[in-house]
Amino acid sequence: MKKTIAIAGNMGSGKSTLVEFLHHNYDVSPFYEPNDENPYLADFYGDMKRWAFQSQLYFLSSKFRLHQELDRHNGVVALDRTIFEDAEIFATALHQMRKISKRDWETYQGFYHAILDAIRPPDLMIYLRCSMRTLRQRIKLRGRRMEQDIPLSYLKRLDRNYENWIASYAMGEVLVLETDQLDYIHDLVHRLDVMERIEAVLPDEIGRPGC
Repeated sequence: MKKTIAIAGNMGSGKSTLVEFLHHNYDVSPFYEPNDENPYLADFYGDMKRWAFQSQLYFLSSKFRLHQELDRHNGVVALDRTIFEDAEIFATALHQMRKISKRDWETYQGFYHAILDAIRPPDLMIYLRCSMRTLRQRIKLRGRRMEQDIPLSYLKRLDRNYENWIASYAMGEVLVLETDQLDYIHDLVHRLDVMERIEAVLPDEIGRPGC
């Protein structure tokens, strides 16, 4: 049995927390974004327009390798952020901001769509929706240095891209969780609600550890 649960959502929406929750409550293997540092990032933050294309192409290729690894894995897996988000949200935002030229964007899109033909889409996409106020509070609390100076306008652009993308996503089942007040880690009622909603979509595939 091979099944993939993908977790999507803006920065601070709770993707990694949900992956860990699924791993500890079900027989699910967690998969995270590649740990190797993007060698273009330092240059990108120094000159976004000069290095946006190279940086995003590197992210895309790294995520492609991760999806290939997922395709070789047996059992149920939970993926923290998808290749779709790299292209449909972040690279798209840079193109909208004119940090990626029309020519480079066409090259990027060609590579992205070739990848889509080569990978298996997730069986379940869980989208974590969260208000801008909550996102900013969580980003501040987790204290990642590079995230602290992210402009509000950029976060809002990402949020719009996320909403447009998930509204048109048609590659598999979609489950939307409103996470502003959701606390499935400490609140039993919330926990059972989340588990019931996931099990309703994948009733025969997902199992408790040891089952």
